[in-house]
Amino acid sequence: MNAVVKVKVDYRGPTNVKTIRLPAVLTDKGILISLLQYQSEQHRSQSWHQKVNLVVRLLLTFVDHGGIPFTSPTDLLKGFRHALYYGTVDERLEDPTGLYWGPRTTETADDLINLLTGYTDWLTRQPGHSGVLMNPIRDASGYEERLNWCAYHHRQDNKLLNHLTSDAQAEANFFTREVGRQQSSVIVDEVKRFPEKHFHRLLDEGFVIAGKQDEEKNLRTDWKSQCITILMNSGGIRKSEAFHIYLDDIDIDEDLMEAVVTIHHPSDGKVKNDNYANRREYLLKKFRLKPRTDYLKSESQHAGWKAPAINNQRYFEVQFFPPSKAQEFLLAFRNYVLYQRVEPKGLGHPYAFTNSNGEPETIKNFQRLHRAAVERIGLKSAKYHGTTEHGHRHAYGYRLAEAGFSAVEIKKAMHHKCVTSCQVYIQPTNSDLRKKMRQVEAAHKATLPNSDAPQSP
Repeated sequence: MNAVVKVKVDYRGPTNVKTIRLPAVLTDKGILISLLQYQSEQHRSQSWHQKVNLVVRLLLTFVDHGGIPFTSPTDLLKGFRHALYYGTVDERLEDPTGLYWGPRTTETADDLINLLTGYTDWLTRQPGHSGVLMNPIRDASGYEERLNWCAYHHRQDNKLLNHLTSDAQAEANFFTREVGRQQSSVIVDEVKRFPEKHFHRLLDEGFVIAGKQDEEKNLRTDWKSQCITILMNSGGIRKSEAFHIYLDDIDIDEDLMEAVVTIHHPSDGKVKNDNYANRREYLLKKFRLKPRTDYLKSESQHAGWKAPAINNQRYFEVQFFPPSKAQEFLLAFRNYVLYQRVEPKGLGHPYAFTNSNGEPETIKNFQRLHRAAVERIGLKSAKYHGTTEHGHRHAYGYRLAEAGFSAVEIKKAMHHKCVTSCQVYIQPTNSDLRKKMRQVEAAHKATLPNSDAPQSP
C-alpha cells in the first residue's frame, strides 16, 4: 500500500465557521492537517484543490523514494523538479527510485511547481513556523515536519521553486529562487472549432434518444442536449455554465418571441425570491443542497465556474449569435419541458436540466451524449477536430470575428474580463490563412495586364 494516499474529509479549521468537504492527503502518520487548513483559507475551485493535493502527494512520495538525503532540501527539491519534467526512468529504462514516473509537459510541471510554491509560502507565514524544527509548538507528523523543512529553507535560503532570473527582477522581488521553472518555447496551438457545416446535422440527426429512432420527431429528439449545445455554439457559454442554470433563469421576450437566458454566480447570485440573500442560502434552506462548485470534482454533481465577467447583480446574459438562435433555443427548450423533462422528486432542486430520475443533469452524462451524437453523424469526437463540447465556444467566438465584431465587443459577448482573453478563440486556422492567401493572390493577379494580350508597339 502507498504511504501517501488521497482521501475525502469533512474539515472545519480555526478560521472556518462551517465544516467543508475537501480532498486530503493521508499518510501512515495520519491526515496532513496543514494542507487542509491551507485549502480551507483559499476559496478556490475544485480543480485547484485536486492539483494542490496531487503535487503534495508527489513531493512526499518523492521524499520517501527519491534517494536524496533530506538533509539537503535544495538538492531534494531540484531532484523533484527534474522528476516532474523528465520522469524518473533513465536512458537504460531503469528507475532507481521505483516510482516509474513518466515525463510531464512543461506547462503541467510549471503549474504543479507554482501550486507547491503557494503552499510552502503559506507554511512559512504560519505562527511559530520559525521554531517548528527545533521546538515544535504541536505534535507534527514526520510528513508535516518534512514539509515545514522545505518551507523553512525556502524562506531562510531564499531558494526553492520559482523562476526570477534578471537582476532587476531579483531586486524588485527581494530574492531569486534557485529551483526554477523550465524555460519552454512559446507554442501557438491551432485552435479547433466545431465545423459550421455539420452543426445542424448534429442537432437534427445526432441528438437522437437511443431506442427511439423510429418515434416521431418530438419524442425521438434529445431536446435537452440540443438546448445545451445551442447555448454553447450560438450563445458562447462554457460547458460547465449550463449546469448552473435554474429553470427560472430562462425567460421569454414576448415581443420578439425569443429566449432570454441569464447565468448567475453559483453561490453569490440572486434568486427571484427576495427571502434569500443569495443562491447558497436558497439551495441550503429550500433544497438542502449546496452550490455545484462546492462538490468535489470526483462527485457527479460538481460543475466548475471559471469566473466569467458578471454584473453587479452577479449574473450575465447569454448573447445569441446569430440572434435568430434565441428563437431556435426557445423552441427546443419548450419541447424539452413539454416532452422530456423529468420533474425533481422529494425536496427537489431548481436546475433546468434533469436526468431520467429527475436529478440535476451531470456534465459527465452530457459529455457521453454529445460524443454519441457526434459519432452518429459520422464524425470523430476529438479536441483536435473541434468536435468536443468546447469546440462550440470556439465556433461562437470565430463567428463573431468573421462578422466584423471588434475585440471589445467579442470580449463582452464571451464574458471575458480582458480583451486579450478572446484572442485564442478568434485566431484563424492554417486552412483559413491559406484560403486568405489564395484570395489575395487572385485579387492581385486580376489587377495585372493579361500576359496573352498583344503588346503595344
